[in-house]
Amino acid sequence: MKKIALLIENQYEAKEVLYPYYRMQEEGFEVDLIGTLAKTTYTSKTGVPLESDYASQDILADDYDAVIIPGGFSPDYMRRNQATVHFIKSMNKQNKPIAAICHGPWLMITACNLKGRKLTGFHTLQRDIENSGAIYVNEDVCVDKNFITSRAPKDLPVFAKTLIDVLNK
Repeated sequence: MKKIALLIENQYEAKEVLYPYYRMQEEGFEVDLIGTLAKTTYTSKTGVPLESDYASQDILADDYDAVIIPGGFSPDYMRRNQATVHFIKSMNKQNKPIAAICHGPWLMITACNLKGRKLTGFHTLQRDIENSGAIYVNEDVCVDKNFITSRAPKDLPVFAKTLIDVLNK
């Protein structure tokens, strides 16, 4: 069974956590909610509460087949946590899928060498993505090796389908 780490932190975009959370489970994948702290309630931008299963300091890239980074303002909090940054670096080093939507690429900018890679994200991240050395593309989903990125909640169906297709190969 494939196992996915779905990162959460305060101010997450609820749709970008809930849609992939349930869609990945429908595919038979195990999904763990990973926060800065374990068994802690994190609240979305609109007040939706979710409790983390594990803390990023307590997990290993070896135990997961992919990671999902939702948007909202949460990736800014995620990138402040060295354990979360280390987890993303380890996933990238192992060439495992890193799927980020909306503002999720903020964490990738902090944790990964993006020089020459193609990414998309929320349109206001274009400058951040380009300043990291990556190439910004305005597409509903962009796949570049192990990176899967999308722009906004409206792209969730193709974002989830693309990740599922990659994991089922």
